[in-house]
Amino acid sequence: MPESITTLMGHLREDHRNMAKLLDLLDRESEKLHAEMDADLELMHDILRYMTIYPDVVHHPNEDKVFAELRAARPDLATGMHRVMKDHREIEQLGRQLRDLVARADSGEPVRRVELVAAASRYIDVLRAHMNWEESDLFRRVDRMVADGHDQIERAQLVNMRDPVFSRECDAQFLGLVESLSKL
Repeated sequence: MPESITTLMGHLREDHRNMAKLLDLLDRESEKLHAEMDADLELMHDILRYMTIYPDVVHHPNEDKVFAELRAARPDLATGMHRVMKDHREIEQLGRQLRDLVARADSGEPVRRVELVAAASRYIDVLRAHMNWEESDLFRRVDRMVADGHDQIERAQLVNMRDPVFSRECDAQFLGLVESLSKL
């Protein structure tokens, strides 16, 4: 059964806005660490758990499918897209490493503050740059493909999972994160 690429792109753009909010929170806590203040490690861990179970498992694979559709339908618009999946793998790896580092620090294991700040900065910078590239370049290419009449993708190709933080019903494990978001 086909799905509208226009609708899917709306969801992907909304995901980017949501991820940007989480990166802002993560950056705020990282800045506290950098200033040698107490950071909310539990909040950082919740953000990274979310990032590694929703964007890495749902959002990025769905983007990969849309970009594969673009390459197939409009190869003339696909120049430079070979790095998308590589970027997604790097973001996933950086996110897992940071999540594990924060979890170690939160459990009381000795973790160098400078190492934690550097890992957080790298993750935040790489993900923000990637989302900016997608928004300013790749998503516009998909919009052009859609405007030219190709607005369908097979739903079976897509990963379908409810967003555990930004959907109507938040998963209980993320209630603290949702509360932090409501204070922004």
